[in-house]
Amino acid sequence: MTQKHTLGKFERLKRRKAIDQVFRKGKSFSVFPVRVSFAFVPYIESSLQAGFSASSRNFGRSTDRNRIKRLLREAYRLQKDPLQEITVQKNIKLALFFVYTGKELPDYATLSEKIGVILQRLTGIVHEADPENT
Repeated sequence: MTQKHTLGKFERLKRRKAIDQVFRKGKSFSVFPVRVSFAFVPYIESSLQAGFSASSRNFGRSTDRNRIKRLLREAYRLQKDPLQEITVQKNIKLALFFVYTGKELPDYATLSEKIGVILQRLTGIVHEADPENT
């Protein structure tokens, strides 16, 4: 059976409280041109939620920002399955926030590769995480 690659309503990080916690108490790392912040948040709806952003300082036109966010979401959507499986398996609730930090409009291939690296690193972090201390 083929797996559906979806990014539904409950998989998007929208709650202000959860987003604040990701940036205040969470950890982050960069794989240029993408920076990811993450935190274990017990009260989110899904085992894995993600948010996406692009700076209006670097991209004044909203069409450019929206395109970057669309590319980020698509790259994440197609590659999130291993990370989602491990969060469900370990009963961990993980909130992620991706921020595009580059200054030029990216192409999909570059973003897809970088998101893949980030998700592999996060899978390793979650694999080592202790569910009782999250």
